[in-house]
Amino acid sequence: MYKINRQMSILEFMSPFGKLDPENRWVKIAEMIPWEKYEPEYAKQFCDDNGAPATPFRMALGTLIIKQRTGNSDEETLRDIQETPYMQYLIGLEEYTTEPPFCSSSITNFRKYIPQEMINRINDEVFNPSKQKTKDKNDDDDNTNVNDSENNESGSRSISPNKGELLLDATCAPASITYPTDVNLLNEAREKLEGIIDTLHKHNRSPKKPRTYRQKARKNYLSFAKNRKPSKNAVRKAVGQQLRYVRRNLGYIEEQLETGSIDVLSTRQQAHLETIRTLYAQQEEMYNKRTHSVENRIVSITQPWVRPIVRGKARSDVEFGAKVSISMINGYAFVDRIGWKAYSEAGLLKSCVEAYRKKHGFYPEAVIVDKLYRNRDNRNYCKERGIRISGPRLGRPSKQDISDSKKHKQQERSDASTRNHVEGKIGETKTCYGLDRVAAKLQSASETVISMAFLCANIARRLRFPLLIIWMILAICFLQVDFFFRKRYQKICWGFYVDPM
Repeated sequence: MYKINRQMSILEFMSPFGKLDPENRWVKIAEMIPWEKYEPEYAKQFCDDNGAPATPFRMALGTLIIKQRTGNSDEETLRDIQETPYMQYLIGLEEYTTEPPFCSSSITNFRKYIPQEMINRINDEVFNPSKQKTKDKNDDDDNTNVNDSENNESGSRSISPNKGELLLDATCAPASITYPTDVNLLNEAREKLEGIIDTLHKHNRSPKKPRTYRQKARKNYLSFAKNRKPSKNAVRKAVGQQLRYVRRNLGYIEEQLETGSIDVLSTRQQAHLETIRTLYAQQEEMYNKRTHSVENRIVSITQPWVRPIVRGKARSDVEFGAKVSISMINGYAFVDRIGWKAYSEAGLLKSCVEAYRKKHGFYPEAVIVDKLYRNRDNRNYCKERGIRISGPRLGRPSKQDISDSKKHKQQERSDASTRNHVEGKIGETKTCYGLDRVAAKLQSASETVISMAFLCANIARRLRFPLLIIWMILAICFLQVDFFFRKRYQKICWGFYVDPM
């Protein structure tokens, strides 16, 4: 039967090394997450009267946090948990043990049972709490949390002032796949079809096995792959050869399925077969039309949901993975949308602003975005609600704009420096938390990894926040002391030069 793990304090953890340090980072992370609140929702996915007891929610999410922050594999993450009592306290164990609490393959199931929607809600609750509404009549005048309230008897609307800044941006989380080329994809499809033909022939027990010419096809592919700078004619010739091999193999499979059953194939082989059929149709269309683009182009047979995302960056014009839109409030990043197809992030500005108002009770004072968000529709939307949108104004500048040009330029520079925060947050997730190459193989698991990267980035900021406060206090004190001694030094010098006269 599934047993919910109780909330445990640091004093109850039994360790042969003595008491745990409450200032340890893993202990602080354990205090951030509301484990018990999400335990019932997590437990609903499991059966109460059948099978082994499921892993508690704290153990599952805590393990994912450890893996994301350390960047290790599943096996290395499990070894780290066995060796570190602080990690064992994070995942909810009551005492230190050298035995593994679970097998390394269970981490894959953790990513399956903790979807990205749940992680986003945890991230939003911990690092972007809503403004609490009190029922005290004395606080009603201060808590004007609704911007668009109903019209009163006089027909006026009570509007609370805009507060805060909302930063929006989008990035791509590349999947861990090889760079897709037409010849490589068709060669991979041919090899997988040959394995499917072998499986069907084994179960059908037909007297004659279909000839796939796999050795000749392999030889043709290697002769092309060894050419470092193939010409256009050589590429087209290689694509045509592999297309004919794939067409022949698909025909053999259709003949074998007429006399046999597709159930003899594994679930993975059946999925690969459907993907290869679509891949062949796309490659044949591009080959006949002499083009290099097609709608919903498949770039990976094992991960058919991955699509090319045109980014136009200096390192690579096209990236293959999920497109992620994020919003940043008070230094914390939150995932707004994860899409496997290219979309315009400008269409999310209104929904993000409305979500900000619904969460906090007022609109943001400014929205800091890049030029892709600054279309006419979004500008009019922000203008109607008194929201300042970053960037230059549209149209020919008026006389008043020319007189205030210096002020506008200062504001633009300030917004550009503020927008560096969201760019830095994206760089942090890609550098430290594995967002530059998502190694998960399933679509849901990849979305979980992407959301976990931003959750861990927010956790790291929360851990750094006390140090930032101490640094700011010391900096202010140093400036005051420096100002005092500077004035004192000026008085001493002034007296030294004046008194002798």
